[in-house]
Amino acid sequence: METSIIGVGVSVSDRFRTVVEDKSVRIENLAPRAQRLDVKVTHRAYHNGSREDETVELTVTGKGPVVRAEATDSDKFVALDLAVDKLAEQLRRAKDKRVDARNHPRGAKLDKNSGSLSGIDVQPASVDVLRAVATGEVPIVGDDAEEDYTPVVIRTKNFDAEWMTVEEAVDRMELVGHDFFLFIDARTDHPSVVYRRKGWDYGVISLSASAPPAAELAS
Repeated sequence: METSIIGVGVSVSDRFRTVVEDKSVRIENLAPRAQRLDVKVTHRAYHNGSREDETVELTVTGKGPVVRAEATDSDKFVALDLAVDKLAEQLRRAKDKRVDARNHPRGAKLDKNSGSLSGIDVQPASVDVLRAVATGEVPIVGDDAEEDYTPVVIRTKNFDAEWMTVEEAVDRMELVGHDFFLFIDARTDHPSVVYRRKGWDYGVISLSASAPPAAELAS
């Protein structure tokens, strides 16, 4: 498995590279189809000099979906250990799901008349969630410890659209370790998002792309 390591705001020492190579053996054992491991180390110093931290991001690519994990600590070696543990847990869970799928095939069915799904543990989004998404209301939670300085950092990422089923989107969400996953529903061609609820429950939000009435366009 090929390994690539880059540092943002920090140099990558030979010792760190050696540790990464040792850790990559563990990842390769859990993901034998993996072809590449990308490691990104980002150094962040806070405005008042109170603390500094290191974020380690791991991305595994190969024959299959991309798997990601990241962790932050004041020591990049500790952050690496935490990120590898997260990645290993995601790979184990994905393997368990594949075994379970072979032993207990899914029987998800879509009712075209009602649009409801059966045979999968997915809960529809609430009206409040749908309204918040439609109006673009995104709550920003402040940090009481830094009331004097609370910048909002927006990270932008662009991905190619992927058509898949809700079940596949849930699996991909688990692999990347996020609380949501954006995709195009293969059954409806609608942009959709699956997201994590309490426990092992999931929700689905879909957007119906329809043109507004002519009267609205004229106004």
